[in-house]
Amino acid sequence: MESDCRIPVACCRPRVLALHALFWGLVSLRVFGAALLSEEKTAVKAVVTPCWLLEEFVVTTECLQCTSFQTKSWPACGQTGYVEKVNCTKSNKDEHKSCRSAVMEEHLFWKFEAAMLALTALFAVLVVIRQRWLDRLASEKVRRQIESI
Repeated sequence: MESDCRIPVACCRPRVLALHALFWGLVSLRVFGAALLSEEKTAVKAVVTPCWLLEEFVVTTECLQCTSFQTKSWPACGQTGYVEKVNCTKSNKDEHKSCRSAVMEEHLFWKFEAAMLALTALFAVLVVIRQRWLDRLASEKVRRQIESI
């Protein structure tokens, strides 16, 4: 009579179980720790919503790269490194809004393309090496079978 258990026997070894427990313990610690930290941060800071989230706005200065001083002093510069000046229409406030530069987007796109090309080449080489290794094993097996005749 066969068992309905689908867990391989190798997964039930004490070392494997200990590694799984350690891994999932660290993952849960990371998740719950991050949740606790985010609760502390939100409890301490009073969040002020910028006017451009609540009302319509007009872009007065196009998306420009922040200077090192602006990056440290303006919260909007910290997100992307680029900022644009906007004027809210109802409140007539001038505020800075984080933006994504076309130059930055193009640079990130080409970095992504280069990474994908490198990974493609790497895995193509690995496939060729593995295929040669498997071919060599098959030919060795055939040679041994012929020798045993």
